[in-house]
Amino acid sequence: MRNSAMTRFLSRPNAALGLIFFSFMLLAAAWGLLATPYDPLRPDVWARLQGPSALHWLGTDGFGRDVFSRLLVAAWVSAGVSMATVALAVTLGTGIGAIAGYLGGRVDDAVTVLMDALMSFPAILLALGILAAIGPSPGGVVLALGLAYTPSVVRVVRGSVLSLKEREFIDAARVLGHGPLRTLLTHVIPNCLTPLTVLATAMFGNALLSESALSFLGAGVPPPAPTWGGMLAEGRQHVQAAPWLCIFPGLAISMALLGINLLGDALRDLLDPRMNKL
Repeated sequence: MRNSAMTRFLSRPNAALGLIFFSFMLLAAAWGLLATPYDPLRPDVWARLQGPSALHWLGTDGFGRDVFSRLLVAAWVSAGVSMATVALAVTLGTGIGAIAGYLGGRVDDAVTVLMDALMSFPAILLALGILAAIGPSPGGVVLALGLAYTPSVVRVVRGSVLSLKEREFIDAARVLGHGPLRTLLTHVIPNCLTPLTVLATAMFGNALLSESALSFLGAGVPPPAPTWGGMLAEGRQHVQAAPWLCIFPGLAISMALLGINLLGDALRDLLDPRMNKL
């Protein structure tokens, strides 16, 4: 059964293409974590603004740092921040949404009003406000984006729980003496995994884009740590003399987002029974 589902998934053109692009990002992140051709933080004034060559494959920046090495490390930073953001948002959102939907009443009303108020702000603006209060740092970016994306998870989980809690197998669990916590953990939340999986995939791409936007604005991971958004911001100063400083980080962001979005579309088509004809 699992092999059949995987075969159907990989047979979709968008899944195969998305997996290729996403694999490039993961390989770049792993390479950046283990080793890089040059020290991505060490400046070299004698090598500044050199174009792509056999010595520096993607050229150097205004401080003489190797762009390829910085892209590799930035892939690890962006992937790590995005994964941590999704993990935080899904954990918080699942807990809050499951409790609100299962208990109902005033608890559900209070949570709904709070989540609607938070969702009235764009996620990037909410994250900017949080970072303005706690200061820019990798942990701060994860916390800010995680809290900004939590309301979306709460709404999805709450809606699923509301449709599940009146089902017969939930009534059977209550009759057997299962308490609310056990019922949520063993019967309700596992049945929310399908919409959560699709949402988490889309959220990973949004978190990656938001992290790059925050770094571009100077509110994300602080320098000298390389990030794709930060490299784009630095490249603006030399866009005419050294266009590769903007081209390569922009391509990295575009390829990563394209791969994630294609994988998300394929996963949605596979898990949605209305789309899955097999």
